[in-house]
Amino acid sequence: MAFLLYRLGSFAYRRRWWVVSAWLAIMVAVGGSAVAFSGALSNNFTIPGTESQRVLNQLKEDMPEAVGGMGTIVFQNSDGEFTQEQREAVSSALDDVASLDGVENVVDPFVTAQELTDSRAELQTGREELKAGAQELSDGAAQLDAAQAQLDAQRAQFEASKGLLPAPQVDATVAQLDAAQAEIDAQRQQLDEGQAELDAARTELERGERLLEASSGIQFVSEDSTTAVASVQFISAVDAVTPETREAVQEAAGAATDAGLNVEYSKEIVQDISEIFGPAEVIGLLVAAIVLIVMLGTLVAAGLPLLMAIVGVGVGVGITFALTGVIQMSSISPVLALMLGLAVGIDYSLFIVNRHRTQLLRGMPLQESIARATGTAGNAVLFAGITVIIALAALAVPGLPFLTILGLSAAGTVAAAVLVALTLTPALLGFMGRKVISKRRWAKAGTATSTAEVEEHTADDKAVAGSGWGGVVTRKPILTVLAGVAALAVLALPALELRVGLPDGGSEPADSTGYQAYTLVGEKFGEGTNGPLLAVGELPAIDDDGDRTDLQLDVADRLTEIDDVVTAVPAGISDDGRTAIYQVIPEEGPASESTEQLVRDLRAEAGSIEDATGVTVSVTGQTAANIDVSAKLMEAMPLYLGIVVGLSLILLLLVFRSILVPLIATAGFLLSLLASFGATVAIYQWGWLGDFFSVTNPGPILSFLPIILIGVLFGLAMDYQMFLVSGMRESFVHGRPAREAVRVGFSHGARVVTAAAIIMVSVFAGFVFSHLTMVRPIGFGLAFGVLLDAFVVRMTLIPAAMHLLGRSAWWLPKWLDRILPDVDVEGARLERKTDDDGAGQVAASEPVHVGK
Repeated sequence: MAFLLYRLGSFAYRRRWWVVSAWLAIMVAVGGSAVAFSGALSNNFTIPGTESQRVLNQLKEDMPEAVGGMGTIVFQNSDGEFTQEQREAVSSALDDVASLDGVENVVDPFVTAQELTDSRAELQTGREELKAGAQELSDGAAQLDAAQAQLDAQRAQFEASKGLLPAPQVDATVAQLDAAQAEIDAQRQQLDEGQAELDAARTELERGERLLEASSGIQFVSEDSTTAVASVQFISAVDAVTPETREAVQEAAGAATDAGLNVEYSKEIVQDISEIFGPAEVIGLLVAAIVLIVMLGTLVAAGLPLLMAIVGVGVGVGITFALTGVIQMSSISPVLALMLGLAVGIDYSLFIVNRHRTQLLRGMPLQESIARATGTAGNAVLFAGITVIIALAALAVPGLPFLTILGLSAAGTVAAAVLVALTLTPALLGFMGRKVISKRRWAKAGTATSTAEVEEHTADDKAVAGSGWGGVVTRKPILTVLAGVAALAVLALPALELRVGLPDGGSEPADSTGYQAYTLVGEKFGEGTNGPLLAVGELPAIDDDGDRTDLQLDVADRLTEIDDVVTAVPAGISDDGRTAIYQVIPEEGPASESTEQLVRDLRAEAGSIEDATGVTVSVTGQTAANIDVSAKLMEAMPLYLGIVVGLSLILLLLVFRSILVPLIATAGFLLSLLASFGATVAIYQWGWLGDFFSVTNPGPILSFLPIILIGVLFGLAMDYQMFLVSGMRESFVHGRPAREAVRVGFSHGARVVTAAAIIMVSVFAGFVFSHLTMVRPIGFGLAFGVLLDAFVVRMTLIPAAMHLLGRSAWWLPKWLDRILPDVDVEGARLERKTDDDGAGQVAASEPVHVGK
């Protein structure tokens, strides 16, 4: 591979105009595709096979009007109760919202509250009418009983005396008595019919009272009459609502501010995931640029890695956006691709540029230096990139669609960064010529050969003698290892209480309207109102509407009896009467532990509800779906971690041809991973340093953060492992004693790895204060994880452990040595061959004349 990359670097130098033109054409094509074919991003995380997804899919067929996204608008009068003018202003604004394209329905809080008041009044009137009717029926029954008694007495008297009466008079009297009896019977039948009507009305009244009682758990106007909540149902899912529709809703509802009201919107209405790059990310890039300038000494050289990263990100993220028109992607997919593309793009180009600069200072001709840097440092870049790509692509293994897309989009961007580093970097280095090194550095070198070589030998001697950080950590390796492991173990302790979930409005910035709306709803209407659950009942076939309503209410009563349920309200029924939905309001918010437990309890009680009512109940809705997603991700994490660890061991075995080096490297990765988990839990779940990190409402960790950290940190950890330990192996293979090789190899790679780690931490840290709340813990976890892995594990624990092991670190059974392919990551065979053949035979290169 080193020879192929050597030829590729030489080709890129000789055909640099062609290479640059090709990449320009690719960027134009990708950019045009992204503009022409991009679609809407989404935060709708679904996992096939979960109960919530299965029920939601069924609802889309049976009750499509019930699955549209919901948003909340909160109106508040900070001066007291709403005035009539303010009520009218709210209703007028909501009428305008309801008329917008993309809006299915709007619940006006004042109209709904008035309807409830009218319903209560109607029920009260009905009660009074029933009471009066019952009294009237009672009086009528008493009168009929008296008339019947009188008639019976007359009939008895007639029977006693009819023998004394002439026949015509007997017949006339019988006819009169029969007519009176018929009249009484007719009146009694009317009375029975009235009683039946009264019983039916009483039944309807009782149903109405049960419905009203069930609905009373949901309020639309607060008890102090200072806050009102309007629900906006969209035609499509929340994440498919266009930014134009969101803005139109805000503009229409905002008209109520003219009446002196404060208007706040839930995050479902105001969230805009179309922008993935903000001011905080720019700061991270500026820090990276400063590090590059300090290390490379010239603006031209420092700008090259940044330019390469931008090109790689432009291509990778551009392709990702172009595919959003045909593939549903979460908003985090292009953000993760952007983060990784910037970080690895800068680092990979930096490794090649740094190798090229060192070779130029030794007097190597320009073309030969570019080709050899591509073949040596580029070889390490290729293998490092492959590790990251494989780790990200392996996110498809758990079988979670959105995670698969996320991993593949990030892997594609990293692949683009590798291709850019191996082709465009050598081409541009050809254009830059000697300007890649500052005049001061050229002057300090004096000559391109002897001085540089003397400086290198002097540095190696100092490293062997124990100078620098490599000497510090290897001087007392046992103490270093114990101290490092202990520190990482302490940082990892909070990970024992890791809880995962998806962010809600309480995770938004404290000054955002999404957070204000969430807080107001929780304070005025109960925390559970922010995250209602959706229970779906499959009803048996019932012809009578009243019986069907009774069954719905029976199910609602049983749902309400479950712990932590405030109320369960029948919210609709399908046209065929076989599917009923219930809005279940929990006691606490959507991210709370009690709500998670409630979802499990509702599902556990489904069997008993079915036994009692014959109705099969399932739970879905955004809150339940989030809980299901989190649970599935945690189930998949051990499998994914096992795959990554196994891959780590195999790959490092191939690269370093050692049994112990892979084990040490993997153990170090696990330590830095757990420590990163611990720090993330302490800040984002416990709220430590919450003011600094803008954590207004600590809660569960983003559900897919752990699995992303595993994949990304593994890939990046292996990057630094290869660049540092390959130098140690190269020194060992070239004849140095094992312990000396550790210090010399460390000294060769420490400077560039330090710069690369600082750059990567800076880029990731820029996302810690991103305008996208979901991105913040990812940025922190990656930044802190890279910081620990680079400086504590790779640059402290690894050299100490390898110095402690000595020659044993490179032990490999002979039978295994024979069957393993030699991948030669450090490119040692390439250097030996090109040195033996002579630079002039390898390529017709341009000489570099120092001092001109």
